[in-house]
Amino acid sequence: MNWYVVYTKPKGEKKVAEQLNRFGINCYCPLIIKEQQWSDRKKKIQVPLFNHYVFVQLAEKDRNLVFTSPGAIRYLFWLGKHAIVKDKEIETIKEWLKDETAEISITSYQVGETIQVDSGPFLNQNAVVKEITNTHYFLILESLGCTLKIRIK
Repeated sequence: MNWYVVYTKPKGEKKVAEQLNRFGINCYCPLIIKEQQWSDRKKKIQVPLFNHYVFVQLAEKDRNLVFTSPGAIRYLFWLGKHAIVKDKEIETIKEWLKDETAEISITSYQVGETIQVDSGPFLNQNAVVKEITNTHYFLILESLGCTLKIRIK
């Protein structure tokens, strides 16, 4: 069975994942802990790693089952076909989220240059340097279709 990407309503990722799990659909909504600042306090909350996206694993014939959740809007498409995420990529995301201490360090790269990550959870992944600031690198992981923000040590 393939992993597909479902586009959800704003701030509906966790709810859609819960509903789909209740319906017996294998889904994954990667969550990270973020410190949120309110006017009177700070609080650590879980937020989705990818806004508006939930990964679902099901057979192609069962793809319409995700719409039993009212928060699921549509599937993500890539080159006119349903976007399929490889099992290895889902496992990479899971491993990366488990390793809270992992930091990737890259130096002397230019914007637009294609590099291969040589350490951390994205080991051997190809990435394009999108932007370099004083504190961060922004990399595009083409195989995952996402941008990675890395703090410069």
